[in-house]
Amino acid sequence: MKPRINSIIYIIMVCLVTVCFGQEATPGTGMSGGGESVQTQKFPYLAEITGDDVLIRTGPGRGFYDCGKFNKGDKVQVVGNQFTWSKIVPPAGKFSWISMQYVKIDPEDPSYGIVNGDNVRVWAGAENYRPSFSTSLQVKLNKGDKVKLLGEQLDDYYKIIPPSGAYLWISTEFTKPTTPTFEGPMPRIAVTPGVDVSPDSEMTTDANTPATNIITDSNSAVVNIAQSQLEKYYDLQKQLEEERAKPTDQQDYTEIKDALLEIANDENAGKAARYAQAVVEQVKGYELAIEVGKAVKLQNQELKKTIERIDKARADKLAEIKDLGRFAVIGKLENFMTYGAGHYRIVDNSDMTICTALPSETASGKDFSSYVGKKVGLIGTIEPYKQTAGALVRFDDVVVLE
Repeated sequence: MKPRINSIIYIIMVCLVTVCFGQEATPGTGMSGGGESVQTQKFPYLAEITGDDVLIRTGPGRGFYDCGKFNKGDKVQVVGNQFTWSKIVPPAGKFSWISMQYVKIDPEDPSYGIVNGDNVRVWAGAENYRPSFSTSLQVKLNKGDKVKLLGEQLDDYYKIIPPSGAYLWISTEFTKPTTPTFEGPMPRIAVTPGVDVSPDSEMTTDANTPATNIITDSNSAVVNIAQSQLEKYYDLQKQLEEERAKPTDQQDYTEIKDALLEIANDENAGKAARYAQAVVEQVKGYELAIEVGKAVKLQNQELKKTIERIDKARADKLAEIKDLGRFAVIGKLENFMTYGAGHYRIVDNSDMTICTALPSETASGKDFSSYVGKKVGLIGTIEPYKQTAGALVRFDDVVVLE
């Protein structure tokens, strides 16, 4: 009996395992819109959304943050699945984040960035999540890969169009295949040269052709304006470089800034408006530097004049000191008849007496009346004077210093 029981147990276990694996391998069996079963559809294929407000998620599960919604009738490109979730190509308007540290602006077309490192991570973007909190890794890029910039940056990250290999997810329950399997490479969003690709631009896909920008007669004029303004922007950039090459005191950015502001304020200028606004801020910095330079130059001129005045005053003082070594005393000569005829006194600028003065024997016959009231220097000797309890200068000569 034991061998038979063991055989029965073995058969039951095999059946259970088969059933379990069968359930895990048939995701999305609920097809609310009808049509061919997802499990029999080969990837990639186009599918139609069968409900409203269907969340687009950054990973295969409700634990991943959402980054938008689909409504009934929307089309998606499905490239794979995992359990009850379908992996899709990001639709128009979705974006990703990449660290600015590993991207340099393409000098030939500043609307593109060139990756300058290997294994650089690209993160799924969502309007309600800052890039520093965006945790869903979409793809890794290597040195030389290009990314399409959307003209915005935050937390040291560039906002970019999701590159090839970056996918999003949607519940398979709300999808219905609408086309056979695609033959050839998977359709991707292609960027038409000279046409702005932004979250508001209209894009479409077809079962047999890659998705491209659709330019209708109604908006072709707008595209022409955007292209014209972009060309004007590039021309202004060249003018700006030429102006920057001039000496600072010859630089004038008035006309260039006005032209850039005209582009920046043009609602139909597309990405040229964003580029122009960024350069306007740079030009304001250049103009501020010029103003500061002028102010510094003016201050230097005033400082130079002040230094010259100080040097002159110092030279005058030094000259006075030099003359003082030659004279016994310097001051204004006044008559001093208190102690008899022929007496003088020397006073300072406050009319305070410095000393008494008398001509020496060699100068006693000279007339010094013409020197009275003038600033003079007396050449002679100094000695005590009992009458005034001060100093007496016996002078041989008088030199007018005014």
